[in-house]
Amino acid sequence: MEMEIVLPEEVAVMTLPEVAFFPQALLPLHIFEPRYRQMLKTVLATDRLFAVAGLNPAGADEAFEPAHRVGTIGIVRACQKNDNGTSNLLLQGLARVEFLETVREEPYRTMRMRALTSAPGADRDENVRLRTSVARLLALKQRLGASVSAEFTQFLKTVEDPETFVDLAAFSLCESPVLKQRLLETLDVHQRLHLFNEHLRRDIDALKLRKKLQGSLGDDSIANN
Repeated sequence: MEMEIVLPEEVAVMTLPEVAFFPQALLPLHIFEPRYRQMLKTVLATDRLFAVAGLNPAGADEAFEPAHRVGTIGIVRACQKNDNGTSNLLLQGLARVEFLETVREEPYRTMRMRALTSAPGADRDENVRLRTSVARLLALKQRLGASVSAEFTQFLKTVEDPETFVDLAAFSLCESPVLKQRLLETLDVHQRLHLFNEHLRRDIDALKLRKKLQGSLGDDSIANN
């Protein structure tokens, strides 16, 4: 039985471009920058916790590597140090967090944070209905030729909790960094499911139109149509 994890008020933060990290998701990372090597050394010697935030392009003129307001704190589940001083690790998301202020930038960024809690937004039956709709749309998108892993969609069928389902699906299968960040920031689970559902419907409509326009031509010859 795992002990309850107490989240700190201050946390080391890694900022990454076009990344939205979700609770329950597993994020493989290659640590090579000196600041993040120092961060990892400290993290492994203490609580094994650090947060990942996406880089916010809107704040590029105001700060160095500006972070989105919402990210996810995770725990290092596995770590292998390489002979050259770099490390490969697997970070598992624990909770959405809001970054309140930067405490320090050296030797790595540390920020004050607070945990965010999701709300169902609808009764369970309605959220389960939307979860089923998203699962069917993902399967249809796969059949239409999109790069959706059959193994992962099969795994998702075993995830019954609507919130966990949509978080894992969004992290692994949503191709839009902007939408992924929006889904990460949406605390209403029903709204989160609805947003992803509508996005998938638009994707599927575009795939159907492409296949109709492409006709019998292969992908390499579609320009000839």
